[in-house]
Amino acid sequence: MPAAHVSLADVLTAAGPAATGALWRLEGAARQLDANVVRLRPGAGGEPYVESDLDVLLVVAEGHGTLHRADGDAELAPGTLVFVPRGERRAVDAGPDGLVYITAHRRRPGMTIGRAPTSVTAAEGGEAPCLLPRVCAECGRVTEDAAARFCARCGERLPGQGSGLS
Repeated sequence: MPAAHVSLADVLTAAGPAATGALWRLEGAARQLDANVVRLRPGAGGEPYVESDLDVLLVVAEGHGTLHRADGDAELAPGTLVFVPRGERRAVDAGPDGLVYITAHRRRPGMTIGRAPTSVTAAEGGEAPCLLPRVCAECGRVTEDAAARFCARCGERLPGQGSGLS
């Protein structure tokens, strides 16, 4: 079961000032909520993406940045509380001092490995594609968007998407 509470200051201190990405996340199998503390380095940002399944609540803890949305940009500052509905195209960019924010959303069911149905005959279309290029090395999230270049959960570049910014 996850801890009942944790100090944000302790999370940031334990991670150290140079740590980026998801610094903390809820743990425990028997929960319905996912939450993360994410730090972006100064000037860092991600490509726009669409989270098709989950509404997300974003709370800015430190720094400044910009949330790019279809209906315009929203400035992010400490204390900003933003609801981003599923299906909306969005991207987050950190300002010159970096950005620390908290996200909360319904927990996505985990991936499971099971037996293939016994009625499967010859594959129509070949084997399923390898999803490894879609798995974030930082937080383990699998993106459903084959064109995504950054993890929707923690903002890290996905392994199958190169290393340069464009």
